[in-house]
Amino acid sequence: MDKKNITQVKLQIQAGKATPTPPIGPALGQHGVNIMDFCNQFNNQTKDKGDLIYPVVIDIYKDRSFKFIIKTPPAAVLIKSLLNINKGSKESLKEKVGTLTQSQLEEIARIKIPDLNTDDIEQAKKIIAGTARNMGIVIK
Repeated sequence: MDKKNITQVKLQIQAGKATPTPPIGPALGQHGVNIMDFCNQFNNQTKDKGDLIYPVVIDIYKDRSFKFIIKTPPAAVLIKSLLNINKGSKESLKEKVGTLTQSQLEEIARIKIPDLNTDDIEQAKKIIAGTARNMGIVIK
């Protein structure tokens, strides 16, 4: 028997910290999903992943059941975490907020590559470098 997928919800949630408060509660509640069931499953799968934000794609079915896929953290979150900064620059061309080495760039690219539209590590590094430049980060 094939389940009928009625909708897909995309959220960004801090690892191990899903709670039924907004945005999770309202996003899932309107589709009749057991919110605590989702929160417990997500928290169990991410409890050892630190404090990073993880995108999650939740498929909700007609019988109110669900399954979800946890993606890799956004590149900007990984960059901020690695450089230990709170936010990127407001004016990335004028104000620089940090520096990434080629090895740090490659480290982030290797984490992100499953969710990028390339299998080539050099292309992945270029994608991450673009994000970093937009945040006001210099690539060495």
